[in-house]
Amino acid sequence: MTSTVLITGASQGSGKATALLFAQKGYNVILAAREPERLEAVAEEVLSLGVSTLAIPTDVTDIEQVRYLVEKALDYYETLDVLVNNAGICLTASVEHTTLEDWHLLMNTNFFGYVNLIHALLPHFLAQKQGTIVNVGSFGGKIPFPQMAAYCASKYAVVGLTESLRLEVQKKGIQVCAVHPGIINSNFMERAQFRGENELEVEQLRQRLDSALASTWVSQPEDIAQAIWNAVEKKQNEVIVGSAVLATETYRLFPGLMEWVLNQSSVMNT
Repeated sequence: MTSTVLITGASQGSGKATALLFAQKGYNVILAAREPERLEAVAEEVLSLGVSTLAIPTDVTDIEQVRYLVEKALDYYETLDVLVNNAGICLTASVEHTTLEDWHLLMNTNFFGYVNLIHALLPHFLAQKQGTIVNVGSFGGKIPFPQMAAYCASKYAVVGLTESLRLEVQKKGIQVCAVHPGIINSNFMERAQFRGENELEVEQLRQRLDSALASTWVSQPEDIAQAIWNAVEKKQNEVIVGSAVLATETYRLFPGLMEWVLNQSSVMNT
């Protein structure tokens, strides 16, 4: 029987790359994202690979839309094997310039969006006594970064959710894993948000991230897709992608040193 994967944030970047990779591996692919036109374009690419697909425009922050997504997916395929929680947004701003609306938006998308999918799909996994949940986090969920408190908080929450859920459901046949990319060289800037004291500060933050995306050590969407595939196939609990391993290991072993480096970087860029 053909396995089926459901991927959120599937219309672009690493979500699209993951959809195409799973299609190449012979999976049926359920695509979810907010933008119907882009979603349909990805669906056409998936179909060209000779597998079945279902594209359902979904805002993961809306539990009714999420329930509709899971209901339609199960009606169409009867069973699901893998959930890839990938939808997310990024905000670069000091806490001083982060509004309450910003905090709620990031937590609702990056954290509760994952919770919504898990809440809707977990009963199915429990009933069939098997399934895999992949939560795409970030090295911002392993390392604190200045001017990214809201983003890091949402990703740290994903780490806690993933590790706690694993302890509960692993013995019931359900795999739960986290994949943590570093900076991803895709159309990330299109979705990134910035806040500052004035337009000059906002532009400086934008240019700093743009420069980081142009560096040679950033990950490509295909790298994240491959990491997700490996996590599913090898039943890995956690995968840190590419050069983000060096940063996260340095912080784990030498947190004081890493905090000093991050503080210095923050000072130099203000």
